[in-house]
Amino acid sequence: MKTIVENGKRKTAVAKATVKEGKGIIRFNSMLLEAVQNPFIRAKIREPLKLAGDRINGIDIYIKVNGGGYMGQAEAARTAVARGIVNYFEDEELKQRFLEYDRALFIDDMRQKEPKHYGGQGARAKRQKSYR
Repeated sequence: MKTIVENGKRKTAVAKATVKEGKGIIRFNSMLLEAVQNPFIRAKIREPLKLAGDRINGIDIYIKVNGGGYMGQAEAARTAVARGIVNYFEDEELKQRFLEYDRALFIDDMRQKEPKHYGGQGARAKRQKSYR
């Protein structure tokens, strides 16, 4: 019985996906994917599953995510799932399909929020000054 564990990252969210032989069950933080409240999270995680096709019916995917917000967690999870599926099936053609669809499916997006600076509300906004 083959088991693959892959990681995905987005901002401060870190996801770990375990892919193994099974009945097609997908769990996100111990919940069935269908039970996840936010439809955007469900849609993000299903993207690599749709691209993989019917092959995923014979595997179980367990996703654990820590840190970050809900969209960062969803994008980290989809990266981990895509990597896990490709490594489980050892399919280079599937990897190319993922990369053509969206590069972030397979490669971590390490962009971070710029920290706030002195003199304004945020990283770039500054207080206006008047000379008259």
